[in-house]
Amino acid sequence: MSLYSELGGKPAVDAAVEVFYGKVLNDPSVSYFFDGLVMDRQKAMLKHFLTFAFGGHPEYNGRSMRVAHRRQVEQGMSEEHFDTIMGHLGATLTELGVPGDKIQQAATIALSVKDDVLNH
Repeated sequence: MSLYSELGGKPAVDAAVEVFYGKVLNDPSVSYFFDGLVMDRQKAMLKHFLTFAFGGHPEYNGRSMRVAHRRQVEQGMSEEHFDTIMGHLGATLTELGVPGDKIQQAATIALSVKDDVLNH
């Protein structure tokens, strides 16, 4: 069974993205990276990526993580910012009642794209 299914599928990913962006956009240490973005579009892109990354869809046809985060890197996004956003992801999943082992699986997936997100 995929992590996507274990988490609850589309309703779970939708809820997680909403809670996650609520946390991120209320954190002044990272929220400015999203200034000027159309958040409905941003949320849709993250839902699409997480659905793929968690095994809910076999293909990902979105932009690469390197291209998708180029603007944020140009704005100075660092490992510290990435770690802050990872903390918001973990807090989101905890708030939604996701078991610790599943949070760890999600974190491992997110960490697997860290170098691309930060354009290393």
